[in-house]
Amino acid sequence: MDFQFTEEQLAVQAAARDFAQSELWAGVIERDEHQKFPAEQIKKMGELGFMGMMVSPEYGGGGMDTVSYVLAMEEISKVDASCSVIMSVNNSLVCWGLEKYGTEEQKQKYLPRLTSGEIIGAFCLSEPEAGSDATMQRTTAEDKGDHYLLNGTKNWITNGSTASVYLVIAQTNPELKHRGINALIVEKDMPGFVVGLKENKLGIRGSDTHSLMFTDVKVPKENRIGEDGFGFKFAMQVLAGGRIGIAAQALGIASGAFELALKYSKERKAFGVEISKHQAIQFKLADMATNIDAARLLCLQAAQDKDNHVDYAKSGAMAKLFASKVAMDTTAEAVQVHGGYGFVKEFHVERFYRDAKITQIYEGTSEIQKIVISRELLK
Repeated sequence: MDFQFTEEQLAVQAAARDFAQSELWAGVIERDEHQKFPAEQIKKMGELGFMGMMVSPEYGGGGMDTVSYVLAMEEISKVDASCSVIMSVNNSLVCWGLEKYGTEEQKQKYLPRLTSGEIIGAFCLSEPEAGSDATMQRTTAEDKGDHYLLNGTKNWITNGSTASVYLVIAQTNPELKHRGINALIVEKDMPGFVVGLKENKLGIRGSDTHSLMFTDVKVPKENRIGEDGFGFKFAMQVLAGGRIGIAAQALGIASGAFELALKYSKERKAFGVEISKHQAIQFKLADMATNIDAARLLCLQAAQDKDNHVDYAKSGAMAKLFASKVAMDTTAEAVQVHGGYGFVKEFHVERFYRDAKITQIYEGTSEIQKIVISRELLK
């Protein structure tokens, strides 16, 4: 593995860091407290190219590699995980899926607006009875010849109310089970499409998470992605890449919390000296830094595998599994290093602690990652 970043990759990392520090810190606590969607910040991220990083310039994207994307995701997540999950869904699940598997007409119609941040996208797989078992789709897409009639409910949808384009996974031929599932492009203004209540979440509270309801939504046949029955495979392929983005998010959450803990340990005094001079704190910092570096290497390995067109199912799952655990462990220790102040919102680490948990759940729980890894090992 090449451990040297290119000048372009370093420039992307620096740009993401500068943006996060100058544009995202201000108001991040208020956005979290009031569950305020970061509309202004997301618009700027689109203008800077962070919403379509890996899309070809032909469709308005940055044409960047996955390593650059991971570096940018880490920097954004160091400050605001709500912004980074919006960025991740738009990049990894929506834009990548459309460019990889969409028709030329679909790419021309949607990608330029998605990459610029003019609009954002959402990925709709989970349902009340279909989470980890994605084969159990209850949402139906009945084939009506020149269109599908879409009916059902989706849960836990990031960008649920703010998206304009939704990639919806639905069952067309139940007798074929997962081979009868399709992926459809649904636009927000299609009659019969209703956005449900917003979820009141533990963390990533600035991102809008909603249930969605579809009642006899007429979706043109040209809005299907891939061949008939390709939907389940599409979802699995998209999620495999999405895990790299969420692993990078978990890495960023851990890094952000660690940096705050390190800084605080050099300022706070106890028993007459800075707490960083106490071995108990030094050992915590050493463990945190070691685990973060290990998580970063796993993230970069998965990103490099994807860029090199090597099967990244195992490396991506490993990165997400480990980085999400590091995020939980590191943020908990960051709160501990801060002591009582770690329990107070103005010191930020309690927010990182709350944001970290979701990285072990969405886009495949930690348990699902272990299934993926073991399957790859036993092939």
